[in-house]
Amino acid sequence: MATESYQFRFLSSISEVDRADWNQLAGNASPFLKHEFLLALEVTGCTTAATGWQPHHLVITNEDSLLIGVVPLYRKTNSYGEYVFDWSWADAYRTNGVPYYPKYLTAVPFTPSTGPRFLIREEYRQPQLMHRIIDTVREHALEQQVSSWHVLFPTETESRLMADHGMLQREGCQFHWFNRGYASFEDFLAAMSSRKRKNIRKERLSVQEQGISFAFIDGAAITDKQWKHFYVFYQSTYLVRGMQGYLSQELFQQLGRTMPENLLLIEARLDNQVIAGALFFRDERKLFGRYWGSLEEYQFLHFETCFYQGIDYCIRNGLEEFDAGAQGEHKIQRGFEPIRTVSNHWIRHPAFAEAIEDFLVQEKDYMNRYRQQAGQLLPFKKHSESAD
Repeated sequence: MATESYQFRFLSSISEVDRADWNQLAGNASPFLKHEFLLALEVTGCTTAATGWQPHHLVITNEDSLLIGVVPLYRKTNSYGEYVFDWSWADAYRTNGVPYYPKYLTAVPFTPSTGPRFLIREEYRQPQLMHRIIDTVREHALEQQVSSWHVLFPTETESRLMADHGMLQREGCQFHWFNRGYASFEDFLAAMSSRKRKNIRKERLSVQEQGISFAFIDGAAITDKQWKHFYVFYQSTYLVRGMQGYLSQELFQQLGRTMPENLLLIEARLDNQVIAGALFFRDERKLFGRYWGSLEEYQFLHFETCFYQGIDYCIRNGLEEFDAGAQGEHKIQRGFEPIRTVSNHWIRHPAFAEAIEDFLVQEKDYMNRYRQQAGQLLPFKKHSESAD
């Protein structure tokens, strides 16, 4: 398969790619890589030039015009909604009178979830093609006077290939829950030390004693009224910080219509009133906690709705992993384990590239120590401990 026969094109909308063709390349890797998800972001105005997320997707075809690969790509004019923070880099550029924006970004908008970023047909998935894609994007960035290209939350394999081809690697940390074959939530708690187990039981009991109950609504069953309720909760999370949510109510409603099989809404109810809501995504093996909100504070309600109900759901449905989103050291004592995340970066300006590389070396050492220390704080029993 000679790489010389490949054709590379940059598109201004994912709508220019057939849905079935895109999804065949994406496979079942992540609900966030589906054509339906990325298209919904575009058509509801969440990813546009006005929001700093101009779609600029790369498509690769062979000499027979067969689509063999796609790379989600955006022309960014800000750093909002990325979850790999480069504000200090932008500030350094600004201080030195060098423009940092626009930049190129390969990522799922507003979604800090690891997954493939180079969606390539199985028979074409070779390092040589990956390297050709990297060269193509970098050459295009030079032509367009773009400062940099950032690939966020790729797979480890992709990240290593990018690093081998000259792209800087950055490390991060998230906290995920893993299903160790638990038969029930109590079985999960039994793996913990006595004190941590009692703390979680106390938190869950507090929610029950407040009279709060929970309803699970699969995507296809979510009504317009429920979407409106949820959107109020979603915005409330940002309003308390003096901000506004990135996403629109129309986006959530469209996702409910186009990919309901990937959605789960958990409502918290008190006296027949919905008081809080959390929206999850799921696939065949994994649950993703994404958005949450409530209009009033209830003790431990956030932990119950976003973590414990999600864990319970994973156990009941045989899901292997629960990705509850970015950051959150409070997840550790609730059984979420520190995992390594990665991103890769190409910086056009040689002096800034050298400075950023030095920074990333120091940051990597810090992140390694941080993950090790976080792992030591996990609530699970040591081998010498016995169950209550």
